[in-house]
Amino acid sequence: MPRNGYGHMVIEDYVTRLRALHADREERLSRIRSRSQALAYQKTVRNAIRRAFGPKPARSALDTSVVDTTETRYYTLEKLLFQSRPGCLVTAHMYLPKGLKERAPAVLGTCGHSAEGKMAPAYQEFCQRLARSGFVTLIYDPFNQGERDQYWDLKDRGMVASCTHAHNMMGKQLELLGQWFGAWRAWDGIRALDYLLTRPEVDPERVGLTGNSGGGTMTTWLWAYEPRITMAAPSCFVTTFLANLENELPADCEQYPPGAIGSGLEMADFLIARAPDPVLLLGQKYDFFDRRGLQEAYADVRRFYDILGAPDNAAQLYIGPRPHGFGVENQEAMVDFFVEHAGLQRSVRVRKPTHLEETAGWVTPQGNTVAAGATPIYRLVEDMATQLIDSRRAPSKADLMDHLPRLLQLPVRSTAPHYRILRPRLQDGFTLARYAVETTAGIRAIVTRRLADPSTAGTLEPEAEVSVWLPHTGCAEDFQDDPLAQKLLKAGPLFGIDARGLGESMQDEATPSLFHAYGIDYMMHGYGLLFGESYLGQRVHDVLSVLDLLVAEGTRQIKLYGRGQGALLALFAAVLHDRVQSVVLRHAPLSYAEWTRVPLVAWPSANVVRAALTTFDLPDLMRALGRNLRLQEPWGPDMQPLPAAQARKQLQQLDLSTELLQRG
Repeated sequence: MPRNGYGHMVIEDYVTRLRALHADREERLSRIRSRSQALAYQKTVRNAIRRAFGPKPARSALDTSVVDTTETRYYTLEKLLFQSRPGCLVTAHMYLPKGLKERAPAVLGTCGHSAEGKMAPAYQEFCQRLARSGFVTLIYDPFNQGERDQYWDLKDRGMVASCTHAHNMMGKQLELLGQWFGAWRAWDGIRALDYLLTRPEVDPERVGLTGNSGGGTMTTWLWAYEPRITMAAPSCFVTTFLANLENELPADCEQYPPGAIGSGLEMADFLIARAPDPVLLLGQKYDFFDRRGLQEAYADVRRFYDILGAPDNAAQLYIGPRPHGFGVENQEAMVDFFVEHAGLQRSVRVRKPTHLEETAGWVTPQGNTVAAGATPIYRLVEDMATQLIDSRRAPSKADLMDHLPRLLQLPVRSTAPHYRILRPRLQDGFTLARYAVETTAGIRAIVTRRLADPSTAGTLEPEAEVSVWLPHTGCAEDFQDDPLAQKLLKAGPLFGIDARGLGESMQDEATPSLFHAYGIDYMMHGYGLLFGESYLGQRVHDVLSVLDLLVAEGTRQIKLYGRGQGALLALFAAVLHDRVQSVVLRHAPLSYAEWTRVPLVAWPSANVVRAALTTFDLPDLMRALGRNLRLQEPWGPDMQPLPAAQARKQLQQLDLSTELLQRG
């Protein structure tokens, strides 16, 4: 379907807002001149970081076992298996330098987004370089990398074929519980550190941390969060949130710490949080993480260290000559840095690192922790969701009216929004009037209306009773392809609403891109999290604002129809707006809880309300609507129609009447 110039609207709104916050932060930093001011700012930063991570889980027994050892000329390689939380097995390698006569410095290695995890050639190499220079080095596999494929026994794994797509799947389900996948990733690192510090070979006063790309992310987060680490060298991650946004660079879900931007943080603040402890920022000349942002972050960090009176070498920057990756130059700069700050004599240059073949490095018999008895993360999520649901009472309509605006982060609406009258459009013989409704500064919901008389396209005069359509991906598509939408279009007054990022303001031209695990819509949801907002809530606000406008212009009763993603918007809007007389949900999900009971969920992240299951589920909203609700062809977690018998059974299990179902 053709677009009409609103494709960059959502991202430009975020850019404008983030630039303002960025400038405000720069101004605040410029006013910091004294040590006391610096420490006060640092305290604020640390508090914001703790809020982003949320409460730590209780420490459980690590149950660590050394499964096997391999002797080499320069180091002993131990193959380790430990439990970071009950049922969650982690595979790791420990590199022990030969000939240790006293406690040695140590380094915790974090893996980037490599399918091989700890066995990726670059990661084997940096561990060997560290061990050869005298560091006890521990590197562990992240979720869905190396030996920790959580979906190992699934037949259809297309949605989680790569580790990054798998991470986003896990993150989406954890969001429903109010948790952040980045904190789960960090917890694995904290428990690996717990084990590292039990080793008699390790000096706990000299503990480094390093990793590249996704490992650079974990290095940055853990450095801010874990005070037992004494020096750090994140590689190929640090830039600015603003640079990533302006460059339209989507990130892994663990790279979106909730509320970080809303709290006034930039990436540099995760390093400032540990000033004046030694830190080395590593980048590459041709990295897709913008080196201008890296240089800006380093300038912020270095200035802060200077104010605190740190020595010149406490905060350093090295930019290698390569594209993205932990190239040999960056590895050697990292080792040199740690050698200097650990008080060792010299770095050892390793000219020809050795590479273990994948099976030779296995810790588990089949190279997979789930096959070795681990509980896959989706089962852990299901158990936690069940506990949440069982521990809360069903919310009343009054409870929902209180909870939903908070969870959806809805702005206050006081007056009907301003609207622009756009050029009409012809479709299938109908004239569609078009309006741009300014729901917030910089954002417009695009509204279409089928006209009986084309000469009235220059006005907005809604009838006393109107029908409103909320589409799955866009009104133009639904008006052309959906039978119910076409029926309504022919029957009488029908308004269609493209909320932000849908229809005419969809940035990606092709509909499949809207559902891509790393599409722009996913990225906008991620930045919503960073701002401490709800992207779904912003779309609900768009709908509510348009309904306010219709009421202000004379409408008394509204019949609301929603399909797919639009069905979710219609469900929330129907509960929250008192002029909605009835609502038909076509292709709607029946429950968020159901999304936590299956390994894979096809619904995009933009349909998730963070922490929803701590307070309510979709059936609670449906019960609140009572007789005013009808359902047509509900969709399951796979975003496909449920068989009629299964839909009826699920409604009964959810304590909903099967009379809600109607033929499409």
